[in-house]
Amino acid sequence: MDFSLKPLVAAALCTASLTAIASSHREAPLIGGSPRVDGTDFYMFRSYEPGRDGFVTLIANYLPLQDSYGGPNYFKLDANALYEIHVDNNGDAAEDLTFQFRFTNTYKNLGVPTGAPGGANVGVPLNNIGPVDAEAANVNVVESYTLSLVRGNRRTGTSAPIVDASSGSATFGKPVDNIGTKSIPDYAAYANGFIRPITIPGCNTPGRVFVGQRREGFVVNLGQVFDLVNLNPLGARNSASNVIDDKNITSLALEVPTSCLTAGDDPVIGAWTTASLRQSRILNPSPTGPVASSAGKGPTVEGGAYTQVSRLGSPLVNEVVIGLQDKDKFNASEPKNDVANFGTYVLYPTLPVLVNVLFQVPPPATPRNDLLAAFVTGITATVNGSPFKFTAPANLTVPGEMLRLNTAVAPTPAASQKDLGFLACDLAGFPNGRRPVDDVVDIALTAVEGAIAENALNLQTCDVSGATPTVKNAGAVVNDGALPDAADYLTVFPYLASPLPGSVSTAAR
Repeated sequence: MDFSLKPLVAAALCTASLTAIASSHREAPLIGGSPRVDGTDFYMFRSYEPGRDGFVTLIANYLPLQDSYGGPNYFKLDANALYEIHVDNNGDAAEDLTFQFRFTNTYKNLGVPTGAPGGANVGVPLNNIGPVDAEAANVNVVESYTLSLVRGNRRTGTSAPIVDASSGSATFGKPVDNIGTKSIPDYAAYANGFIRPITIPGCNTPGRVFVGQRREGFVVNLGQVFDLVNLNPLGARNSASNVIDDKNITSLALEVPTSCLTAGDDPVIGAWTTASLRQSRILNPSPTGPVASSAGKGPTVEGGAYTQVSRLGSPLVNEVVIGLQDKDKFNASEPKNDVANFGTYVLYPTLPVLVNVLFQVPPPATPRNDLLAAFVTGITATVNGSPFKFTAPANLTVPGEMLRLNTAVAPTPAASQKDLGFLACDLAGFPNGRRPVDDVVDIALTAVEGAIAENALNLQTCDVSGATPTVKNAGAVVNDGALPDAADYLTVFPYLASPLPGSVSTAAR
């Protein structure tokens, strides 16, 4: 396929540069105090596990910056929250499919004999009282979840449960976080038991689901980026360590047949993830248990309609593009309202102005109508002289910010993937969806310095003007010094690696 899309991809990647300077951690005032519903990264790509190229993988990460040793409670998701992944497949910037996750935390009050009066066991302060396995007999708090598919509006559409294709159960288990090697000697094998085949209503082919702790897959020199871009941007791509390399994350991962996500003959879909909380919360001054039940009263009583508090599509829109005063508004908003609510931030972006102050790189003239088009509509390309909706819906009616994927573009096998995505002429990578290995920071920084437009600095780019996409100026990449390592990712679902353990074996010490 001849992708003659240089000018339009330039606009799209410049837009990406505004939205991807870091992962979406603690990006808004409200969500900074609610990490369990803080969406941090959202991935969407054609599955590249061998034999699974007929599927799309969607991964929504929540609860950022987890230290693996964070016991005794570790990192449970919010049982009062609603976690959702939305898909727009007809170009109206509204959800057509919504996958809803609801969690339950079952407290077992495990105890041990201590000689207490009457011989009663006394409850332990730990998450587990022995080795952990799939039966969870020694686990003090067991997490489970239900999954449903809503067609149409997320609150008023038609909802149906998604069930385990093997057992028929509508309840799925979530593995315990990686406490350490004494509690869970082989965490990878243990967690793999929670990858389940699923029957999706209206879909003839089973998909897969996994929810659980994973190793953080995002790569960024985070502190230096926010310290006035305190970097050597033209240095080696491996000149600095990935500052969040020692963190874990919690992933909600789905693998869905492509035909169950697209509509008609349009291969382009857009998607985003949200988390919502109940409108009201009353604190109980005298809780008698961790949750409200017949045996006691929990620390809170929550009710009312679900209210969206977190939103994430393309990486870092809210953190780097949206003004501080509108960050909570963005987290509560829907894509169909983006142009009216936030169009000014794209037409008159502040990041190029700040880059000019720091590095004396003149910003492009405003208003940036090109950025507005690319930012909210996807990319229209020219293939062999004819228009081609590369990542733009064929029947776009309402623009809106979301991560877009052209499912007609074949996945690149894991061994051949380029972490610079489009800059390395890997057209199955960012900004055509996003894979775990895609270095969105370096792609963005290079693009914002003009690599795909005027390219006065002779930076690396992909020349798509000819019959075959060709890399130019290889190695001249503006970067944060933190380089992804393909060995840190799985090549099979759920693609993000097993989480780091809270402690390692002491047998050899």
